[in-house]
Amino acid sequence: MTPVARLRRVFCCAGTREERKVSAIAAQEPRLNDQITVRECRLIGYDGNQMGIYATAQARRIAEDQDLDLVEIAPNADPPVCRIMDYGKFKYDQAIKAKQARKNQSRIETKEMKFRPKIDVGDYATKKKHVLRFLDAGNKVKITIMFRGREMAHPEQGLTILERLADDLKDVAVIENQPKMEGRNMHMLIAPLPSAQQAKKKKEASSKEEGTDSNA
Repeated sequence: MTPVARLRRVFCCAGTREERKVSAIAAQEPRLNDQITVRECRLIGYDGNQMGIYATAQARRIAEDQDLDLVEIAPNADPPVCRIMDYGKFKYDQAIKAKQARKNQSRIETKEMKFRPKIDVGDYATKKKHVLRFLDAGNKVKITIMFRGREMAHPEQGLTILERLADDLKDVAVIENQPKMEGRNMHMLIAPLPSAQQAKKKKEASSKEEGTDSNA
């Protein structure tokens, strides 16, 4: 193949890929206004209320009278569903939400808190507070039990601490990776529960306490 032929092939393939990319993006966008070619549609108003079935031309005029767009949101329905909206504002709001979601996701880190197998009560309470602070910030926490010398003969001591911590934090965290021994250290990974699940668990715990008090 000559150099010129190779160049032509590269540009041809690049063009084809670019066309496919443009087509894919276009396929993700709903049809708007004059792009909607169906004869009639089920119309949803700007306020979200069902308006019934309209001729598409009439629905388009209703949108135009409000300086808004007619957007086909369910093309496969029978008849297709269209909604009156400010599509530019809708796209802007969606972009802001997506950006915020990516920002929140990028903030999630994995912190680490180290314990010793023979940790005292005060030190345990302090470290647990640090773990809670990490979880409240939305971070995962790697809990590490560090063994030294003869402590390696009693891995159950480390497991007891991990189980105790998991139980203490059960209303706000879930075990993502079960305890595992790696060299001289034992690890467990915990992650924060979603806010809704935390609220549910706290409510259940409160109900149990009230039931205990009434029985007493």
